[in-house]
Order: sequence, then C-alpha cells, then structure tokens
Amino acid sequence: MANSAGLALCGRALVVRGGSRFLATSTAGSDEDSVFMYDCSTAEEKAQESKGEDGQPVDRGSDTILASTFSTSGSYFALTDDSKRLILFRTKPWQCLSVRAVVRRCTALTFSASEERVLVADKSGDVYSFSVLEPEGPGRLELGHLSMLLDVAVSPDDRFVLTADRDEKIRVSWAAAPHNIEAFCLGHAEFVSRIFVVPGHPELLLSSSGDGTLRLWEYRSGRQLHCCDLAGLRAPAEPKDHKGLAASRITFWGQESCVAALCDCVPAVFVFGLDADGRRLVFRQQLTFPRRVWDVAFEDAQGLWVLQDCREAPLELWRPVEGRWQPACDSAAARRLCSRLRGDWAMLEGSAGAEDSFRSLYKATFDNMSSYLRRKEERLRQRLGKKRPRSPTPGPPTPGPPALTC
Repeated sequence: MANSAGLALCGRALVVRGGSRFLATSTAGSDEDSVFMYDCSTAEEKAQESKGEDGQPVDRGSDTILASTFSTSGSYFALTDDSKRLILFRTKPWQCLSVRAVVRRCTALTFSASEERVLVADKSGDVYSFSVLEPEGPGRLELGHLSMLLDVAVSPDDRFVLTADRDEKIRVSWAAAPHNIEAFCLGHAEFVSRIFVVPGHPELLLSSSGDGTLRLWEYRSGRQLHCCDLAGLRAPAEPKDHKGLAASRITFWGQESCVAALCDCVPAVFVFGLDADGRRLVFRQQLTFPRRVWDVAFEDAQGLWVLQDCREAPLELWRPVEGRWQPACDSAAARRLCSRLRGDWAMLEGSAGAEDSFRSLYKATFDNMSSYLRRKEERLRQRLGKKRPRSPTPGPPTPGPPALTC
C-alpha cells in the first residue's frame, strides 16, 4: 500500500496525515501551541489477528492511513488504516477513544450529522456503522453494493445515506431502513470517485467521476441539474483526455458559495461558484501548481489550504484577491505550519497521489475490430481463390458426321 498524504480541516483544527502518522494542530495561535501526533503502527493492537487455513496469522497490512475525517462540530476525528482498523479520537483535548476492527479495508468514512455514528465504506461494497457514544461497540452492517464503494456521505438531517461505487452509480438509501432506496443518481460513464452534500444546500449533491465530469444533483429525485466537463476547461496546450480528471477531493467555502475540486493527476484545482439559484456551477478559475498537490481544504476564516509535495512550502494558503485566487505569501499561519511540517517531512516524503489508486479503476477497453476485419478479409480472399474456375485444356477435335459413299 502506497504512502498517502491527506488534509482535514474543521474550524481552526487542522490534521495533516502521511503514511501511518498524523499531526493535529491549529491554524490560529503561535509556535508554542500544542501539537498532537499519532502513529497507527503503535496502536494498542492489530485488528483481531485472524489465521489462515495453515494456522498462520494473516498479514494485516502496513498501518497506512487510508481515510480520515472530522465530525460536523469537530469534537471527534476518525480514521481507518491498512491494518483494517477504525480508530476514534476526541479532539477537545485530543485523546484516542478506541481501536476497533473492520471487516475489510475501507475506502471512505463519515460521521452522521448527530455525531452518534461513524459510517465506513469498504472495498467489498458494504457500509458498516460504529457507535461513537459506545466507543468499544462492534460494527453493524447497514447496506451493500455489488461493486467496490469509493465514497459515502449522509444528508444533513441524517435521513439518507449516499454511496458511490465503481459501477458509475450513486445510491440514495433511507438511513433507518437502508434496503429502501429513495433514488439513484445515474449519468456518470466511469467510476464515481467522490460525492459531497453541499453545506447550506441540503438538497444538493456534487459528484466527480473517472469520466472527467463534475455533476450537480437533486439527490432525492436523482435529477441531474448540471454537468461540467473538466477536460473542456483545461488550457489549450493541455491534453483533453478525461483520464486523470477524477477528483480526489471536493470541498466547499460557504463564504462565497465556492466549490473546489482537486484533480491530482493534472495537477490542478478547479474553482467554481454556485449561481444565485444554486442550480448551476459557474467556472471561475483553474489553479495550477508546479508540483504534485496531495489535498486541499477550505477554512471558513481564511481561504483554501493546499497540501503539496514541496518540502520548503508543504502548505500554501490561497485567497481571492479582486476575484482571482492567489497565494497568500504574507500569511504568518502558513509560515508557522510549514516550519512545523518541515520538521516532520519524513511523514509526507514519498507520498502517492490519488491517480495511483484511481488508475486501476478505469474500465479496460480493447480495440479488436481492426484485427477482426483483417482476418475476415483474408478468409474471404482464400475462399475466393479456391472457387475461381480454371481455364479449359484443349482436347481432340470432335468428330463430324460420317462421309457418304455411293
């Protein structure tokens, strides 16, 4: 499992993760502020060491953090790792509450709006829920898909669970009875990489896909409101292929109704705005970077934080200036956080981007038509050669009628 870097923000609380470790701090304050560090490789136990048919322990993985998120209020933080564990933390102050086993490696997780449950989606297509109020409680199977799940979300009223899978589907299920399906959001032509319920617009869902589109939905009815082709927004000199444009992150800034989608392969961040009716995405700007961008997240008070593969400046803060997003080079918070991350650069060094995990999800296509037509033409030529009539060979002259004698 490749080392994976990520960023999570809630209020002023910021988490940067890489490999098996994460660092939690605040975007406000000074260098003397406390920093919480955690390493999954030192977790109290491996997730229920199981044994194979030969009686030997099954390899539990590399402890690499696969996914992480804050609860809505920021009071809790949860992560899943490559050793099939769900680790739950309280953040005020930071404290590890529990280490629980999950059945399979997870791809995404989210908290319910009430912060009473954590929902985790795994590679087999299942969603399990774990209690927050009972940190040691076992998981409960909620719903399943026939294909790998790539993301999971909940509606702001906790009535619906939304799931995105490899087979281009977004399913909207009732949380109280997940076997009851409210709607499907159908239209993507490749795997659905991310889904995101828009804060302040509880009826709207954003989705991204390997087909290179960003789509806006009314998810309860499954109605698509707008589709934006990211390949068409790229500079003229850049290739227009949709591959590599599956967003690894969608984030929203309520201050200006601003949406940012990170496409790690480009590397670029596409910035959109919601129109006045909230029914259409309006493209505003493409932010380009000289190095790989690992993750992005909006902070309400400051702007867009960018985590990138640059030891000198691993974190950049971008702000809108006269309608255009620009790096905030004068940010004291950015300088302080960069100084802290440089000291822990080994955590981030060698991190992989989203394309490393998305590459295997694209459907394989085979163009065998040309070879088929070539073989068919050859067979026809051989068949015609066998049926071609031969030229007649000359034989003895045909005898005429006998001569008459008298």
